[in-house]
Amino acid sequence: MTDNDSQRSDLPDWFVARLHSVTAKRARTVIDHILEHGHVTTEELRDRYNYDHPPRAARDVREEGIPLDTFRVMGTGGRRIGAYRFGDPNALRRGMSGGRRTWPKGFKDRLLQKYGSRCGICSAPFAGRYLQIDHRVPFEVGGNPNDELVAEDFLLVCGSCNRAKSWSCEHCRNLTDARDVAVCRSCYWASPERHDHIALERIRRLDIVWRDGEVPEYDRLAGLSREARQDLPSFVKDVLRRRR
Repeated sequence: MTDNDSQRSDLPDWFVARLHSVTAKRARTVIDHILEHGHVTTEELRDRYNYDHPPRAARDVREEGIPLDTFRVMGTGGRRIGAYRFGDPNALRRGMSGGRRTWPKGFKDRLLQKYGSRCGICSAPFAGRYLQIDHRVPFEVGGNPNDELVAEDFLLVCGSCNRAKSWSCEHCRNLTDARDVAVCRSCYWASPERHDHIALERIRRLDIVWRDGEVPEYDRLAGLSREARQDLPSFVKDVLRRRR
């Protein structure tokens, strides 16, 4: 008997039945692979199943209430990569069957009207079709916050910021352990304008994007940083310090 066979035989029947009840395609793919092989790597999710953002696939499983552990294995290129396996069955979050809900028609239009056609994290303008609806508090922590969707519980974010948030949240102890909604709400990824931390680290962050007619302003700032022989972030911080 292999280690993988042993791991699968240790899963209680009620937990396996819950795994088989999942119908969402991406979550189902991850679950079936782990059931067959004991774990699935980020490399396999990317190369075998064409999931460009493996943590998002893992989140789909967690959003079904199913615990996943993240660990490291050796990838084909000789470097260590992430992998996922089932966590403690007793950590199953009941009442989360079906994952996150489908957004009702017109909800995105409500968010566009409230927030404008720009990313809620980096503030860069985007056509509405390129923005994604995202829970301020990760679904795995807060679920769907209200029976009636409230715009203030959500952000519109660009694909790049959404991927960065997924990676950061996945590695945050509050998501894997405490699951305190208040902690999530005070994080940068939920409240970029007013935050106390980023994934429990004492960090303040500001994302700025220069676009179209603003690009010459960025180029001038970059040129000044080169003249000062500083990287751009350090140069900007020094400029702000001198204004005290």
